[in-house]
Amino acid sequence: MLAYVLVCLVALIVAALTLFSGFGLGTLLMPAFAIFFPVEVAVAATAVVHLANNLFKVALMGRHADWWVVARFAIPAAAAAMVGAWLLGLFAAIPPLFVYRLGEGVNEVTAVKLVIGIIIVFFALFDLSPRLSRLTFDRQYLPWGGVLSGFFGGLSGNQGALRSAFLLKLGLDKEAFIGTGVVAAVVVDMARLLVYGLVFYATSFSALEADIGGLVVAATLAAFIGSYVGRRLLKKVTLRTVQLIVGYMLVLLGLGLATGVI
Repeated sequence: MLAYVLVCLVALIVAALTLFSGFGLGTLLMPAFAIFFPVEVAVAATAVVHLANNLFKVALMGRHADWWVVARFAIPAAAAAMVGAWLLGLFAAIPPLFVYRLGEGVNEVTAVKLVIGIIIVFFALFDLSPRLSRLTFDRQYLPWGGVLSGFFGGLSGNQGALRSAFLLKLGLDKEAFIGTGVVAAVVVDMARLLVYGLVFYATSFSALEADIGGLVVAATLAAFIGSYVGRRLLKKVTLRTVQLIVGYMLVLLGLGLATGVI
């Protein structure tokens, strides 16, 4: 019951906050899943919710997408996402790096938790630093932006911050920016889910299918509600406020994963 309450609450709130920012759901929902399941399963489960929610957002905003930008950005991103997802499988197979006690609990620091924790803290800098939050790139670097955001999306579920940084420079209006971002995110999600299925289904997912299936469905429905509410209410919240909230939460969650506390 605690897992349902926590994961669905995160999905609801963060989906509402991130409709306009273009990032945050995957980065915050994954650690919520990771409290109850292995990190590699948490990343894959988050990808399912992320894809379903992005498909819902495509229905809301996809008609505004700039398809030239989608092609230049999303195709390299999809290829890189598959590489990142494959590397996640390699990291997941590495034994714990070390084990330590904290009070009554025993915490394990694994390679996958350490790597993903560091990545999450890195991405938090894009939200907390005024300079990095305004970071943008020229149009000629679109394919490389796709490679970077797709790779980290496949490895850790964190792709939105870099995607937004690249797309913001293009002079798209708000609707085109949102629509282009969600279409690109769907392409990346489909690519990494293909690899997650091949890498994890026979091991982690088959063992946890009964436990995690209902939670993924519940989190997906909560994210739908959040996105719908966000479309109506988020104009009253500044993007900088959203960035700061997400950034501070990412630092705490990233450090928790990297140190084995989560």
